[in-house]
Amino acid sequence: MIREDRDLLLRLLALPTAGPLETSGEIRLWEAMRDYADAAAGIGFETLYLGSPEPSVLDRPGVPVAVREAGPEFLACQPSLVLRLGPATPAVMFNVHLDTVAPFEPAGFDGVRFTGRGAIDAKGPAVALLAGVRAAVAADPAVGRDAGVLIQAVSGEEGGAMGTFGTRPLVEAGFHGELNIFCEPTGLRYLPRCSASMTACVRVRGDDAIDDEPHRGHNATVLLGFLAQHLALDLAKHGRVCTAGLHTGRLHNRVYGSGELLLNIPYDSREAASKMTSALEDGLRSGLAEFGTRFREKPAFARTAADAVAITEVRWLKRDLPVLTARDIPLLDGLAPRWPDDEPGFTCDALWLADVPGTRTAVLGPGSLGDNNAHSAGEYAGVEELDRFSDLVREIVVRFSRNEGA
Repeated sequence: MIREDRDLLLRLLALPTAGPLETSGEIRLWEAMRDYADAAAGIGFETLYLGSPEPSVLDRPGVPVAVREAGPEFLACQPSLVLRLGPATPAVMFNVHLDTVAPFEPAGFDGVRFTGRGAIDAKGPAVALLAGVRAAVAADPAVGRDAGVLIQAVSGEEGGAMGTFGTRPLVEAGFHGELNIFCEPTGLRYLPRCSASMTACVRVRGDDAIDDEPHRGHNATVLLGFLAQHLALDLAKHGRVCTAGLHTGRLHNRVYGSGELLLNIPYDSREAASKMTSALEDGLRSGLAEFGTRFREKPAFARTAADAVAITEVRWLKRDLPVLTARDIPLLDGLAPRWPDDEPGFTCDALWLADVPGTRTAVLGPGSLGDNNAHSAGEYAGVEELDRFSDLVREIVVRFSRNEGA
């Protein structure tokens, strides 16, 4: 990694770019996008697009409830960027996100590791990507002459936005290639598929009560706690599920009659999504029936047991997202190992290439979400792993260009 790359990465890491779904603090994504575009211009990239999405993106099917309810005002601080080197087709497209999760962590570099929010997910890979393309341009005149290189630098990947206002409108506008690489931490293995996820909110809407007379109210804490355990065991028989947040209240001297339990359910096909939806509905019915049986004779919970079905419902906060099914990508074979077919993948913006004809898509990047502390304290990226990714990008771009996309 040359000094210019190091300086660019440190500048990007120093900018708080967590989106409004993650933080109410300062958001400097516009500055990050402009810095990235300026660095890319030095390689020969032109800026095809730099702007915020139209409010109409929030009205589309599949937009998570949290995104829709945030309203269109927040989109002004959520720009995305499209860069191109060479012809529009054939082209290899790289997608990388410059938004991050919260909280912000200061940037640092000790000569071996970069630290800070986004170091591995995904500002570090974004800078390594530019270094790889620069090396490809130097290695072969076919790059940018016989084939193009397209880069999407997006917002809206984090915060549960699922790319609905970042990657999705760019893909629908035609900003993609015949080969598309989404830069996410995969340990430099290429993953030719992408799951999606749906989020169910099990809601209880009952009456509160004071602690001296708990029997007068509905105890959402006991009901949702019971359902959390029941569904965790029941749904595990059908597939993966994350039994996530449960909230009723924080005070000790009352019974909370309302609350919410969140369940995040990944799926790798529409059939799997339908199966898990049915399993949740069946599990909730059986859980409510068992709760009624076990608690109807308990004075403090008799009212809750009697009314459990009436006060409980499921609200889907996220669903109906596409999934990217695996396809062979001969160009990547021999350059990078393939992610094992029996190892679960993960969800990212690559899902928006699912139904685009004439394309092949993979997820590929340095590091590991877990090992590199992505989304947690102490996030880092090693210079060596970023350099290995740059080398891989160079080989992908050169091979694609020499074969004119074949």
